[in-house]
Amino acid sequence: MDCPSEEQMIRMKLDGLEPIKSLDFDIPDRKLTVYHVGNDQEIFQRLDSLKLNTSLIFSGPIDGLEKMDINAGERKTLWIVLIINFSFFLIEMLAGLLSRSMGLVADSLDMLADSIVYGLALMAVGGTMVRKKKVARFAGFFQIILAIFGFLEVIRRFAGFEKMPDFKTMIYVSIAALLANVLCLYLLQQRKSKEAHMQASLIFTSNDIIINSGVIVAGLLVKWLDSSYPDLIIGGIVFIIVARGAYRILQLAK
Repeated sequence: MDCPSEEQMIRMKLDGLEPIKSLDFDIPDRKLTVYHVGNDQEIFQRLDSLKLNTSLIFSGPIDGLEKMDINAGERKTLWIVLIINFSFFLIEMLAGLLSRSMGLVADSLDMLADSIVYGLALMAVGGTMVRKKKVARFAGFFQIILAIFGFLEVIRRFAGFEKMPDFKTMIYVSIAALLANVLCLYLLQQRKSKEAHMQASLIFTSNDIIINSGVIVAGLLVKWLDSSYPDLIIGGIVFIIVARGAYRILQLAK
């Protein structure tokens, strides 16, 4: 096991085995801990069929309640960051429309994309792969459609005359979103999880902090240059990032 894609393969292979209570992936050390009840023979046979050089390191009794508490902690963290991101999706979308800022609108869709990623991660914590794939497929296509419409709107505004966006709203709302993402990053790092779905959540949140900073800079440039172009440029860039993220979500549905 040496990459997140192999984690997905393993999850799919073990999906549906009732004795399994939890899976704990340690990708850097190429280890998988399976918490289960009863015999481990069928579990090992399924893993061995993947031809990943599976070998048994240890098998023995362990306190299952401790692991269930870990899963409960992951779920709680992911629910918190999901609620924060979805709330700021609504806030930034409304603020973007009212302030005529494509940067805020694009950033709001990026927050929505992250909410979807966190939702998928929640399903990965003890969830079934079939359900995860269905949601990933719907979410991916939905995000791509929104990103395309957003990018077309940026092109339309470049070609025509539009009122200047409210740079103050851009800056204040983006600062609030930046602080929210810093909080999300802190909460995710506190879990110290090495599993792929948690690592992916960390990467997306780190990227969000960069995007928030970009919108803040664009707001300052709108004021200093007395031009809407910085807002349109950052909006176009973020829409491309959203589309790329949607493509990665669709990859999970394969």
